[in-house]
Amino acid sequence: MAEGPTTGSTVPRRQLGRHLKELRNRARLTVRAAAVKLEWSEAKMWRIETGQTPLRALDVQAMCVVYGAAPDLTKTLMGLAKETKARGWWHAYGDLIPEGFDVYVGLEEAATSLYSYESDVVPGLLQTDGYAREITRTHYPEMSDDDLDGRVQLRIDRQALVTRVTDPPELRVALAETVLRRPVGGRAVMAAQLAHLVYVSELPNIAIRIVPFAAGAHLGVVSGPFVILRFPVNGDGVATEPPTVYADGYTGGLYLDKPREVDQYETAFAGIWDAALDEQASRRLISEAAGSYREP
Repeated sequence: MAEGPTTGSTVPRRQLGRHLKELRNRARLTVRAAAVKLEWSEAKMWRIETGQTPLRALDVQAMCVVYGAAPDLTKTLMGLAKETKARGWWHAYGDLIPEGFDVYVGLEEAATSLYSYESDVVPGLLQTDGYAREITRTHYPEMSDDDLDGRVQLRIDRQALVTRVTDPPELRVALAETVLRRPVGGRAVMAAQLAHLVYVSELPNIAIRIVPFAAGAHLGVVSGPFVILRFPVNGDGVATEPPTVYADGYTGGLYLDKPREVDQYETAFAGIWDAALDEQASRRLISEAAGSYREP
C-alpha cells in the first residue's frame, strides 16, 4: 500500500479515518490490539485514523472484518477509500453516500466557523421546516412522503449545531437579495422563513448580510454558492484540520482544501461581505421582505 502524500483533497482520507476509528472503538479494540490483529504497526494505524495516508479498498475491507462492520457500511467505506487518491473529490449522494452517512454533516459538526454565500436559497442550517420541505421536494420529486419527512427532519436536527449552549460555531452568511424575493413554498412559508432569519440574525454567533441587487457584479456572481469551514486549533495553535471549502452541486458536492484554493474562496467571501449591506441594514431589508409576503 502506498503511504506517501497524495496531491488530492484530504477530505476523504480524514472522513475515512474518523469512521474507521469509530468502528475500532465500538469493537472495544485499542490501537495496539487492532494493529496486532491486522499485522500492521501502530504508527500505520495512527496515520490511517488521522487521515495522513490514502488507503486501498482491500485494506479497508480487512479492517471492517476485524471490527465487525456491517456489509453495507463496509461497501461504503471501501468506496470512500477509492476516493482517497483522487485529485478532486466529488461525491454523488445516491451512489457513494447512503442515508445516514453524510460526509458534509460530519465536517459541519466539527467546524468552529462556517462562512457561506448563497445566491438562490436559504442555507440548510437556517431553513424552516416548510422551506426545507419545499426545497427537498423540488430536488427529489419522486421521493415518498416518509423519505421526505426523514430528510427534512435530518436538516432540522442539524440546526441544533448553531444554537447549542456550549461553543456554537461562528456563522457568517451572505445572501443574494434573490433569496428574499424568490417565493419558495408560497407566501406563508416565505413569511415564516424570513421572520426566522431575522430572529437568528440576532444570535451572538450568527451574522447575516444581504447583497442587494444594487451591488451589481461582485465576486459571488463568479464563484457561485460555497461554504468555508474552519476547525479547532490544538494546544500549539495549529488547526486540527485544514480549512475546507464545500460547493454543493445538483449531483454532488466538491470539497477543496489546497491552500491556494481556500485562499481564493476566502478572498471571494471577503469581497462579497464588503459588497453586502451591514447586519442592521440587512435585518431591516429581511423584515421588509417578510412583511411583503404577509400582506394580502
